[in-house]
Amino acid sequence: MTIAKALKKTLKKILRSSIATKIISEIIFYYALLIGKTTKWQTKGLEKFYSDLPKNKSVILIGWHGRAMLYPYFWNKKFPLNALVSLHQDGRLIAGFLERCGIKTIGGSSNENAVGAAKQLLNTLKKNESIVVIPDGPKGPNMKLNKSPLYFAQKSGQPIYAIACSVKGSKIIHKSWDKMMLPIPFSEGICELIGPYFVPEDASEQMLETIRLKIETELNNICFAADKAMGIEKITPGSTPKKKRYPKNK
Repeated sequence: MTIAKALKKTLKKILRSSIATKIISEIIFYYALLIGKTTKWQTKGLEKFYSDLPKNKSVILIGWHGRAMLYPYFWNKKFPLNALVSLHQDGRLIAGFLERCGIKTIGGSSNENAVGAAKQLLNTLKKNESIVVIPDGPKGPNMKLNKSPLYFAQKSGQPIYAIACSVKGSKIIHKSWDKMMLPIPFSEGICELIGPYFVPEDASEQMLETIRLKIETELNNICFAADKAMGIEKITPGSTPKKKRYPKNK
């Protein structure tokens, strides 16, 4: 093994350590907090959302993966919120960040603990605690809504709300499958929240697809409009990421 390969292997091992995960999560938290507090925000739909939340008791909040770092800033911590996160390294980083934001996490993915995580999320809704689901993650395609939030809404009777954020001067990471937005501090931003979307208990697969497409289209439309107002180039939905191999948990 060459020195370069050995150093690379050692660096990866360090970055996977619990200490490194905690440090990186803290950095992300303070970066997101700086963006949230120093941005001059235009908001739409948030006041009505929070006025309706006690009546709804719990909701299913969704938003695209590439803007997920911005969402916790707008959540009122008086209301409990639970997030589904991956059990792998990326998920541990996100979990650390969310927990630092006062958001509880539930571990699971399409490959691991899927059934257990789904049951936990449904039980959480029944306990009058809201959940947040990123419906184009963790594999993409970006800005394409999978049906998981609709099934939670159908089984629980609780509504779906969708959030979109954009910040002027942000850099878009085009090499990332989710076209991640990296905002700059002391800028201007837009945050819009739409809903509610209810899913009938007896909805057929055809009806579910109709509702899914409606939510996806309306969420993308407010995202496109926010980006246009902030001078951000339009992001094309539908990128499929390269397959990522995770190391086996030891």
